[in-house]
Amino acid sequence: MNSFLSFIIRTSIAAPTAVIVWPISFFGFGQTFLLSSAISIGGGLVAYWTTSVITNSRFLKKHQLSRKEYLYIKKNLEEAKPKINRLNKALFKIRHVPSLKERVDVLRITRKIYRLTKLEPKRFYKAEPFYFSHLDSLVELTEKYAFLSSQPKKNLELDRSLYETRQTLSELAQLLEEDLYKVISDDIDHLNFEIDVAKKSIKK
Repeated sequence: MNSFLSFIIRTSIAAPTAVIVWPISFFGFGQTFLLSSAISIGGGLVAYWTTSVITNSRFLKKHQLSRKEYLYIKKNLEEAKPKINRLNKALFKIRHVPSLKERVDVLRITRKIYRLTKLEPKRFYKAEPFYFSHLDSLVELTEKYAFLSSQPKKNLELDRSLYETRQTLSELAQLLEEDLYKVISDDIDHLNFEIDVAKKSIKK
């Protein structure tokens, strides 16, 4: 759920409610200025809370999730965000030009998986290997590689370690592509179904 958009919706309902409640309380019921103000604020808070409950309920219903499931997914997304930021910094500290395209693709795919999961939280279950394994490995290896490759003096052992790390990172990049494919697999199946239906319609 987009927290900023949700806040705007709640505020756009709560603020007018508070504005309307004050004159009703002051002029309609003859309350004092301070009491009318307190009632107005209370009315705005109730409207804000009620809107929050309704929007959250609709969001969970739309995505077929329980509140417990959504909080679990949200927690994991919040933990993943700083990891992706670390990955971004580490990837562009690396000076190895031949792997630049691969590194850009890794960052693009990583952000795509995160963005899709945030927009549609139920996709998280298809991306669990990414969040619980692949992302952590990718961040750790990339940061270590960036640190070691920045050393001014290298020897054969270090060069070999860097080469093996690049190979492992390439394998992880392939796993990321598979992760993304799993996340969008339902969309691909749906598209193929629509294509089959369209082809049958054209033949008729």
